[in-house]
Parts: sequence; structure tokens; C-alpha cells
Amino acid sequence: MGDDNIIHSGGCHCKCVRWQVEAPSSVVAWSCNCSNCSMRANTHFIVPSSKFKLAAGAEQFLTTYTFGTHTAKHTFCKLCGITSFYFPRSNPDGVAVTVSCVDPGTIIHVETRYYDGKNWESSFEQSSISSFSKADNN
Repeated sequence: MGDDNIIHSGGCHCKCVRWQVEAPSSVVAWSCNCSNCSMRANTHFIVPSSKFKLAAGAEQFLTTYTFGTHTAKHTFCKLCGITSFYFPRSNPDGVAVTVSCVDPGTIIHVETRYYDGKNWESSFEQSSISSFSKADNN
């Protein structure tokens, strides 16, 4: 959204899974109505994988759930169950970061866009979501 990137920190509820992500202070987040995102009310922004860093030791607390095409990797903390980030089907070269799991103070604006995950293929074709994991977009 035109801002210079800054470092955001965040993680899960119990703080066993911690990470940092480089992204603007104003982000475009996606609210999806697929069966998984809608049940979790997961609104997320997408960054290139190279801009996401998992904290040392956090991986031991992660587990992964997949369904459907098994392309998306829904990671969550084994202890508290929170999905603070995952690897989306729409952006296999990126990371989807849950907005509400970013520590307070660094995100100043969220533009929410809607993704029709119930009609995934047509929504993918009509949206610009795949561009958000490209390094030159962020």
C-alpha cells in the first residue's frame, strides 16, 4: 500500500510460536469464506516467504492441517491451538499472517478484501491475491 516495510512481531496465544514479518504498517488483509477460514474467522495478510522468520525453537510447537488439494498448510500451535500464520493455497510462495496475531503497535491500517473461498477457482482468477507474495509488491 505504498508504505515502507517495517518489522512486525507476533505469534500464538501461549507465546510458544513467535515470528517476525517484514511488511508495511498499512496492510491489505483477506477475509475468506472457505470452510476453514470462516470457522476460524481468520483475516490475514500475505507476504513473500523471504519476509517471514519463525523464531528459534518455535517449530517444535507447530503442527499442520491440510484438506482438499492439500496445497495450503494450516499451521497451528500444538499447545494453544492458534493459527498465527499459514501457507496459503493461493500463494504457495508466501505466508499468510493472521492480523489479530500481530503484536499491538505496528499495524496502523488494515484494508480488508473479501475472498470467495467457497468458489475458490473463480475467486482466484478474479482477484489479485497471488501478487501479494511477490517481493516487488510488498
